[in-house]
Amino acid sequence: MENLVSIIVPAYNEEGNIELLVNKLFEMIENREENYEVIIVDDGSTDRTLEMALKMKELYPQLKIAKHRKNFGLTQALITGNSIANGDAIVLFPADLQFDVKDIPRLNKRLRDGFDIVTGKKIGKYEKKFVSKIYNYLSKKLFNLPITDQNSIKIMKKIVLDSLTLRKDWHRYIVSLAIEKGFTVTEIPVKLYPRYSGSSKFTGFKRVIIGLFDLVAVKIQTSLMKKPMLLFGTSGGVLVLLGILIGFIAILVRIFGHMGYRPIVYLTMLLILSGLLLFILGFIAEILATIVDKIEKPEDFIDKIY
Repeated sequence: MENLVSIIVPAYNEEGNIELLVNKLFEMIENREENYEVIIVDDGSTDRTLEMALKMKELYPQLKIAKHRKNFGLTQALITGNSIANGDAIVLFPADLQFDVKDIPRLNKRLRDGFDIVTGKKIGKYEKKFVSKIYNYLSKKLFNLPITDQNSIKIMKKIVLDSLTLRKDWHRYIVSLAIEKGFTVTEIPVKLYPRYSGSSKFTGFKRVIIGLFDLVAVKIQTSLMKKPMLLFGTSGGVLVLLGILIGFIAILVRIFGHMGYRPIVYLTMLLILSGLLLFILGFIAEILATIVDKIEKPEDFIDKIY
C-alpha cells in the first residue's frame, strides 16, 4: 500500500521489552499523519515474548504477530515480516528499546525525499563499538559505501528488500547488497540508549568470526559470483599451473640428473586434480546455494500468523 510504513520488530526472548515497545510505537503512530503498521516476529522465543505480544494485540487489534517454529535468526525474521507487510516502506526496528521510536518518522521523511534506504548513524555509548567499526570500515572499503554505519535502525523501500537474496545473518549487509543493486542510500544521526531489559543476542567471539566470513561471502556474491571464473578459475588455474611446473621440473631432474622421486609425481597429480576440482565444485556449490536461497519461501519458516 502506497505511503504505508511497515515496522518490523524481530523479537527473540524479549519478554521484558515487548509491552513498553508496543505502547511506544502505537503512541507514536497515533500522533502522526503518516500511516503505519506494526509487525512483531517472534523468532522462536523460549520465554514469554509471544504471550506478551498476544496480550498487546488485545489492546491493539491491528498489531500483526508472526511466530517462528524455532530460532532462525534476525535475517529470517526480517524476511518473514516483509512477507506479510503491506507497506511500500519497511522499517527494521530492534525490540531492545535501544532506539527511540520517534526516529522512525525522521527516517521516513528522509526516505520520501527520494532515497531507497535511510539508515541511522548511532550516537551514544555502544558496547560493540570496536567490532562495529571494523565491520563498517571493511564494508566501506569493499563496497564503497557512502555511509559510516550500516548496523543500525533503517528504513527502505519494500522493492529493495524484495530484490535482495538474503542468507542467514546477512541482515548486517543489507546496505552493501542494495548498493550493488544500484539503490541509493543515506544516513541520519540517531541516539542510542542502553538496553531496557534482557541481554544482547549478538555478543561473543564466535559472532565476530561469523560476521567476517559473511563479509567475504557477500563480497563474493556481489562481485566475484558475477564472474565466477575470476575466483574459482584463477585459484584452480594456479594449482594446475603449479602442478605442471613441478611435474616439468621432475622430468628435467629425471632426464638430466638421473634421479626419480615418486612423491613428486603424486604431488603433481594432486595439484592438478585439486585445481580442476576447485574450479568445478566451487562454482557449482555457490550457484546451488544461491538457487536454494531463491527457492525458499517465508512460509517455510512461519508457524502461525495471528
